[in-house]
Amino acid sequence: MKIPVTGFVVDSGDDDDRHSHKLYITSWNGCPVHVHPFSGETSINDGHCHEYVGCTGPAPTGVPHVHKYHTVTSVNQNHTHLIHGVTGPAIDLPGGGHYHKFEGCTTINGRHPHLHAYCGKTGNEVDR
Repeated sequence: MKIPVTGFVVDSGDDDDRHSHKLYITSWNGCPVHVHPFSGETSINDGHCHEYVGCTGPAPTGVPHVHKYHTVTSVNQNHTHLIHGVTGPAIDLPGGGHYHKFEGCTTINGRHPHLHAYCGKTGNEVDR
């Protein structure tokens, strides 16, 4: 099955061979897409916690959906952790828009290998 997707690619502007591009999807199967900001603080494990901030991947507006998310935590005790997963379904806000809940565990890292739990809810939708 083919799904029509529109968007644009932005060059990072780097002059070396390892430069990258970012893909910005603006519509999915004819529906405009949106993203959500998210942030929070992990559980305290091994005597510390980490902060995180990011933006979900895009998803179609106006239909039942979830979002993928991925970010790196703040550095604490000389290490970071990865946070990634899929949000829950959209939850309507009284004044319009919606948010999503998310939860999980970070990757294992640190001088004393450990992970952290995290959970929260995204901010309201942002058009892409």
